[in-house]
Amino acid sequence: MFNPRYAFISACLKGEEPKTVTSEHIDKMMTASNLPDALAVIRGTDIGSYLEESPAGTFDDLDECLWRYLAQRISYVESFKFLPKDVLKVSRAYIVKYDVSNIKAALQGISTGKEARMLPVGIIHNDGLLDELSKAEDVEDITKLLTRCKLGDYVPALEQYKMDKGSKSKFAAEAKLDGEYYKNMLNMARRTKDGFVLAKAFGLVIDLTNLQIMLRAIIEGIGPDAADLTIAGGYRITDKALKELLSSKIADIPARLEDAQYQDIANEVCTNYDKAKSITVVDEVIDKHKFRILKEILSPRVLSPLVMAWYLILKEVEIRNLRLVLKTIVDGFPVQEIKNYLVL
Repeated sequence: MFNPRYAFISACLKGEEPKTVTSEHIDKMMTASNLPDALAVIRGTDIGSYLEESPAGTFDDLDECLWRYLAQRISYVESFKFLPKDVLKVSRAYIVKYDVSNIKAALQGISTGKEARMLPVGIIHNDGLLDELSKAEDVEDITKLLTRCKLGDYVPALEQYKMDKGSKSKFAAEAKLDGEYYKNMLNMARRTKDGFVLAKAFGLVIDLTNLQIMLRAIIEGIGPDAADLTIAGGYRITDKALKELLSSKIADIPARLEDAQYQDIANEVCTNYDKAKSITVVDEVIDKHKFRILKEILSPRVLSPLVMAWYLILKEVEIRNLRLVLKTIVDGFPVQEIKNYLVL
């Protein structure tokens, strides 16, 4: 049955897409010699207008503005009076990824003894406890805060790190945090309108994330040791297959993957790595394919909670690209050098 609430939110969010920063904007920004000229290129976009009203003196100020812009857009959509419940459910579940990022930053802060820099997005931020998280002195401080924010599902992931503060247990804790996030996303999707599509999308993202972890581990010569760093719940690559693949050589990976699409992606990584001999090619290639796959699956969907998932992905990719370009300009490096890192 036609739902006018979904028609309204679909029209609103799809209407936002022409106001985002495009690859054409990025190309023009790459020719700018300074920050004001670069920002002038995006003046007609929604984020460009926001930055114009929030002048920043340093890149850190600008970076803070970009993340606050994302938080503001999420709050704006969630404030709609007749927002369908499933749209709100998707938004609330999705933004926990920023809580996970902030928890990881807090763990890093504990290990280095330096106050962690936080992203002003997520449940912890909305509860006004982000500053407290940044000043956490031990894992116990983090677990207490997570319980207060009703993020207790993430506490067990920190238990091993609580007992053993070595780098290996830190990476394992981070992997468990990611695993819990994706598990919760998949559970949310199963209880949501058109959730089977969303579950497929995130299952594919888990596959590509695991492929990313696996290829990096093999290149670094620690293949089998990365078994605890992969994420359960993939769509096509099983946990058993991952463990077997981790013992392979990088050149053998494409042929050992059963899915043709993943074979092509792995081949692209291997070819680029042979040319550049840089581990960064793994992230460059796979991040672009993650975005492409999500766009193909989610972008065409309207009259559905999936419009919110695609909107959030689109906005965070927009911010990712701007952060890279603007940071490069501020640091005085040729912007063309970071073009491969952009997701366009």
